[in-house]
Amino acid sequence: MRPLSIAAPLFLLAYGILRWIDGLDGHRKDGLAWDVGHVSFLVAMVLFGALAVLLAGRAVTGRRLARVAAAGAVAGVGCFVWVILGDLSEEFARRWPLPDALQVAGPLAFVLGMVVLLGLQVAAGRAPVWSPVLLFAGYAAISVNLDLLPVASLLILASTAPLARSAAWSPRTVPAVSRLRRG
Repeated sequence: MRPLSIAAPLFLLAYGILRWIDGLDGHRKDGLAWDVGHVSFLVAMVLFGALAVLLAGRAVTGRRLARVAAAGAVAGVGCFVWVILGDLSEEFARRWPLPDALQVAGPLAFVLGMVVLLGLQVAAGRAPVWSPVLLFAGYAAISVNLDLLPVASLLILASTAPLARSAAWSPRTVPAVSRLRRG
């Protein structure tokens, strides 16, 4: 879990920076920065999918909700991967375009799934309350403008970094709900 919670947003950051570099000449696509950036994006999404599965497995309460959220996040990852492969290969994009409904539903399922999974970690006292908020803010920034990817990636990194610190969040930051349950 620890490497995934740091590596996934860092690969997303690499994609954002390489996307920015690729656009410096006024064009995007068909260059080394485009290709390496998209491979970084692909790796990031696969890592986020693995993180979603691990977070679902760590759920203390709401296990059924955690499984549904992880399924949504992984389905969203699948949609992202489909689009990335199409960006890397015009032939793939031409032969197997992602259906319009999935272009909207996939990213939404991913974001909502990850927010719920982080929320369950907050409820278990393993993450601060701002983790799901920052993850949502990061993806909201991306949906506003793809050029905000580097900033959004840093927000997402801040949202997942607490998962890397330890198996459980510090007792001083355990939400009130968790304290009530204990006592």
